[in-house]
Amino acid sequence: MALRTDMVDLGSLRLTSGEGRRLEATVVLEPVELGGERYAVDQAAVAVRLDISRTTGEGYALRLRFATQLAGPCMRCLEPAGAPIEVDAREISQPGAGEELESPYVTGGVLDLVAWAHDALVLCLPATVLCRPDCAGLCPICGADLNAAGAGHHHEPEPDPRWAKLAELRLELERPDGV
Repeated sequence: MALRTDMVDLGSLRLTSGEGRRLEATVVLEPVELGGERYAVDQAAVAVRLDISRTTGEGYALRLRFATQLAGPCMRCLEPAGAPIEVDAREISQPGAGEELESPYVTGGVLDLVAWAHDALVLCLPATVLCRPDCAGLCPICGADLNAAGAGHHHEPEPDPRWAKLAELRLELERPDGV
């Protein structure tokens, strides 16, 4: 396993324009919070592959790849769930060439690998983390797990509160025949 790396000094690689290098490293990623719930990376350290290419001047083209598993509660039923995540992120750091070509992860020729890996992970998260694709979730009335309760779970509908006063009316109807 590669050594844990938080920062990479790009200048120490001594790359010339057009030259590239591949580095294998490990990073420790902090849990991610989604919708008020914490989702942790299920590995103590994630193995990452970093491809670094030197561009003209003081610039670099960077590519980060790794795969991991996210673990936390299902977004529908709150049971344990997980989601496989495949990250393939790219950055350009070309100082002095405009804001859009300056990477926020490279400062003074040093790459903040942990911050980039964390942000790349967040950008690759699925819209929902589910325990299974057909998760039915929780009953909005009683909170029962609809996966376990089955299709027969139901509640009688509550009367509409806007009509509550009408239920208090007692009408006495007089019949046309006088009875």
